[in-house]
Amino acid sequence: QVQLVESGGGLVQAGGSLRLSCVVSRSNHRISIMAWYRQAPGKERDLVATIGSGGSTNYVDSVKGRFTISRDNAKNTMYLQMIDLKPEDTAVYYCYANMPSSDGATTYTYWGQGTQVTVSS
Repeated sequence: QVQLVESGGGLVQAGGSLRLSCVVSRSNHRISIMAWYRQAPGKERDLVATIGSGGSTNYVDSVKGRFTISRDNAKNTMYLQMIDLKPEDTAVYYCYANMPSSDGATTYTYWGQGTQVTVSS
């Protein structure tokens, strides 16, 4: 069973930094798109950033210039470097991975369990 395990969350003051990690284990398929989502209390889960297998990235406007998504394909690991954190960044951050089957007929999607990021003002 494929597992995605996030780490690196915590409590930080506004203006501070955190680095999240997501390790994918037990994968028998090539990992295509990876992404970070976040869900604030009482709100829907929203996309934060995506990264393709070749390293192409996209960000939601609210984090551009402050967050950097990256991945190490050899280690099946994705990162989210967050700087200049704001109270509105407070949320549970989830890792997402997309893995097509070898014949391309099926796409498997997986989620991590989430890691809490709390930014105090």
